[in-house]
Amino acid sequence: MSTVLAPPGWERAIDAAERVKERMRRATRALDAAGVPYAVAGGNAVAEWVGRIDEDATRNTKDVDLLVRREDFSAVQTVLEDVGFIYHNVMGVDAFIDGPKGKPSGGVHVLFAGEKLRTGDSHALPALEESERGIGFQVVNLEALIKMKLLAHRLKDRVHILDLIGVGLIDATWPARFPSPLDERLQQLLDNPDG
Repeated sequence: MSTVLAPPGWERAIDAAERVKERMRRATRALDAAGVPYAVAGGNAVAEWVGRIDEDATRNTKDVDLLVRREDFSAVQTVLEDVGFIYHNVMGVDAFIDGPKGKPSGGVHVLFAGEKLRTGDSHALPALEESERGIGFQVVNLEALIKMKLLAHRLKDRVHILDLIGVGLIDATWPARFPSPLDERLQQLLDNPDG
């Protein structure tokens, strides 16, 4: 009797990264075709910006973050459900999982432009107009992306900012662009990029 072995871990990691890219492409193409405004945010936006400078410095991410207007949410829901995503609200986060076997952690997560991510946040997320066309999809512009990462301020957000610093997209002039406490958060990362 032979045992069927799972593919090596690195192959599974590559497959997982490709599935995230496919979800992003499917979602953004459908939204583009329907004329529903959005901007890719989060780790995929960081990869887009870092990849413009050094494709070898990009990181994979497990989900897709989309910035949309709250008034467009029902249109977003219709479009994403039409291409196989299923709506879920997971711990207050609007998410679309990829079919009945999809996981919320790897789904498409919706963020609302111009609104605070959490009630205690000092600033709101950027407006949807703070985006530009990348190759194949709309993406938050660099300043808006950094603002979002500084607002969230989790470890992975700080690492993403360090990646942007590492490829030269952020320099010592950038903290002055942001209000407190975001300016101090960015300055700390510039002052101590190695942790």
